[in-house]
Amino acid sequence: MRDQVDIDAVVALTSALVAVDTQNPPGNERPISDAVHDALAGWRPLWREVEPEPGRLSLIAEVPHPDGPGDRPTLIVNGHLDVVPAIRDAWTHEPFEPTVEDGRLYGRGSADMKGGIAAAVCALDLLERAGRAPGCNLVFHFVADEEVGGRLGTQALLEMGLIKGDACLVPEPTSMQLCIAERGLLQGHVTVHGRPGHGSRPSEAVSAIEHAARLVVGLHGAEFGEGRHPLLGRPTCNIGTIEGGNGLNVIAERCRFGVDRRVLPGATAEGSEAELRERIASLGVEGLSYDFDLKVFGEASELPPDDAFLEQVRSALVKATGEQPEVIGMSFTTDARFVRNGAGIPAVVCGPGNVEQTHAVDEWVGVDRLADATAAYAELYAAFS
Repeated sequence: MRDQVDIDAVVALTSALVAVDTQNPPGNERPISDAVHDALAGWRPLWREVEPEPGRLSLIAEVPHPDGPGDRPTLIVNGHLDVVPAIRDAWTHEPFEPTVEDGRLYGRGSADMKGGIAAAVCALDLLERAGRAPGCNLVFHFVADEEVGGRLGTQALLEMGLIKGDACLVPEPTSMQLCIAERGLLQGHVTVHGRPGHGSRPSEAVSAIEHAARLVVGLHGAEFGEGRHPLLGRPTCNIGTIEGGNGLNVIAERCRFGVDRRVLPGATAEGSEAELRERIASLGVEGLSYDFDLKVFGEASELPPDDAFLEQVRSALVKATGEQPEVIGMSFTTDARFVRNGAGIPAVVCGPGNVEQTHAVDEWVGVDRLADATAAYAELYAAFS
C-alpha cells in the first residue's frame, strides 16, 4: 500500500497539528481538539473527553468497524498532543509554522510525535482507498501531559479504567524501529543546606554551594552499577539544573539542583531514591545537610521479545516498506509504561520521527518516513485480528 499513500494529506494533517501550540509546560491541549476532531470526522467515531484539570484535555475516539462491532480484538493507538517548549530565538524556522523543505517537515512536535499521530489517522483513509478494512476495532487515545510524566493524560485514563484493548501501538519517534523496552525515570530536587557567613571568611561558615558542587560531580554521569539490560544498558544520572546563594559576598546558605535518574525495569520509586541517597552518603561530604524532594517517578517497562504482537507489527512494517526493522530499547520513558505495566496490555513503540530530533532545535520529520509509517500502520490495522 506504500504507493497509494496520499502524502499530501499526511503532511497537511501533521502541519495542522504542529500549528497548534501545545507546549508543556504550561500545558494546554484543548485548543488542538478541533484539529483532532476534524481529522477523524469522516469516520464518525464515538468521542469521549477526559479533562482532569482545565485545558488539560485527552480525547478517546472509538472508530466503528465498517461491518459493525463484531467479535474482534481491539487495537489501541496512543499518542500525546503536548510538546516540549521551543525557544524561538534558537530556531531558523518558526516552531509553530510548519514548513516543508528538502523532504523534511519542520516544526515543534513534528517528530515527537504529531507526525506519528497524523500517520496513524491517515492509515484509515489509506485502507479505505485500497479497498481493505481493519481486522480489528480501533481506539485512538490522543492524550495530554506526556512530556512531564503523563499524570494528566494516559495515567488519568488508566486510573479511570479507560485503557481497554488487546494491544497498543505508540507512534513515538523510533525511525520506524520496534521499541519494546524503555528505561524509567526518577526526577527530583536535592536542596543542600549550609551555614551563612561573610564572604571574606569562607573557612568560618559552611557553603551549601561547595557541598552541592561535590555532590554534582559525584552524581552526574554515575551509572549506579545496577547491572546491564540487553536493550537499555545501565541506569544513568543527570544533573539538569542548579541554583543557589543570595549574594557574591555571602557564604551560600542554600543550593538546589535537579536530578534526573533513568532506571531499569523492576526499579521502584522507594528503591531508586534509596540508591540515590546511598550514593550521596558514599561521597563522604563532611557536615552535609540536604533534603530530597521527589517530583516524578515513572516505571521502566518492557515487552517480552517473543510476544505475538511484536511479530505482527514487524510483519506490517516489512510488507509496507520492504525493510527489516530492528528491535530496540529507549533510554527515555513514554506512555507505553502505563499500558504495559498498569493495564497489562502489550505495547510496541514505533514511529516515523528520529529520536535525535526529539526536543531539538529545528525539529523535523522526514516526509518519506511519514509515508512509510502510514502504510505500515494500515497494514497493521488490516492484519490485527
